[in-house]
Amino acid sequence: MTPVQTPPDLRALTTLRFLAALWVVLFAAWPHLDVAFTPIAVTKGYLGVEVFFVLSGFILSHVYLEAAGRREGFSYRGFLWARIARVYPLHLLTLAGMIALGAGATAAGLAVSESLLDWRSLPAHLSLTHAWGLASSAAFNHPSWSISAEWFAYLSFPAYAFVAWRMRGRPVLATVLAAGAALALYAAFQRLAGFPLTEATFRWGALRIVPCFALGCALYLIHRRAPVPHAGLVALASGAGLLASAALGLWDPLVVLCAGGLILGLGGLDNARAGVLASKAGVWLGEISYSIYMVCAPVLLLGVNVAARLTGAEDKKLHIIVWLGVLALIPVAAALTYHLVERPARKALRGFANRHGSGQAVSKSQADSPERVLQPSETIV
Repeated sequence: MTPVQTPPDLRALTTLRFLAALWVVLFAAWPHLDVAFTPIAVTKGYLGVEVFFVLSGFILSHVYLEAAGRREGFSYRGFLWARIARVYPLHLLTLAGMIALGAGATAAGLAVSESLLDWRSLPAHLSLTHAWGLASSAAFNHPSWSISAEWFAYLSFPAYAFVAWRMRGRPVLATVLAAGAALALYAAFQRLAGFPLTEATFRWGALRIVPCFALGCALYLIHRRAPVPHAGLVALASGAGLLASAALGLWDPLVVLCAGGLILGLGGLDNARAGVLASKAGVWLGEISYSIYMVCAPVLLLGVNVAARLTGAEDKKLHIIVWLGVLALIPVAAALTYHLVERPARKALRGFANRHGSGQAVSKSQADSPERVLQPSETIV
């Protein structure tokens, strides 16, 4: 069947990236809030990473699947270089930032977690393999484990594309198989490892992305084949299911499946019907969401410690006004790193590749897409 003409940009999915990042930020920051109650949905904030993983498979397929499947205009080397240009500069900056913070605190005589400056893990961090079981601890900028997991998915993308392209005529079957395999993997892993795969980080992070990424690729096949009927209702029902599953503390994979439905529904909405999710503010927040995710840990480390000293909160439990002030620093820092580091570095590295003839990862029409268009390079946290 002839693929449908998809919108040039999927703005609602860009905004979804920010909402997923916000969920992760609340999960990381809530322990520093001086309150007696923690909503279950907040304690499930680590599942925001699963949303990114499913979205990553969906968008990579949206842009690259046909070129990779037909083997026309797809350069694996150019593809990987584009991914490095997107993730590595900010990863390197936040890695250096956490090293500087740890070294400064140590020099000032402050207590620092031993794992923060675990130099044995540095080679794995530099090579983006610290979520492959190659790091000795969750050192430095801990959230970056998911970027290492994304790198694993990028390296193996041709294998996903090979299977997805051959299943393109049976998208529902592909999605059912991907969902079934994911549920089986989650159940088997928890039984064997003694903890959920959705809570894995630096030891099993590379495996954690596999079921989500495969589900995203399969869901794209449905999106590609025909318009999703009642896309708004699909998005609304899936979003409600995701919130309910998280709020009730249900089995984590249910949240993953609901996230997939939400992505499929929002991907089927044209920008005119997406409302606030397609707004300029929402899209901009989505564009800086990777920076939000990556600067969250260093900003909280510095901000919470400074605020605790100034307010005398020895247990590092901050009053809600102070806590909100620290939280507000995260998007400010993210905007600075996005506009001063992340975006300029991405352009510079891609320009370097184009000048040297190694940047032709996609067709010219895709390569010329406006910067605001949701590209696979922008799908990670």
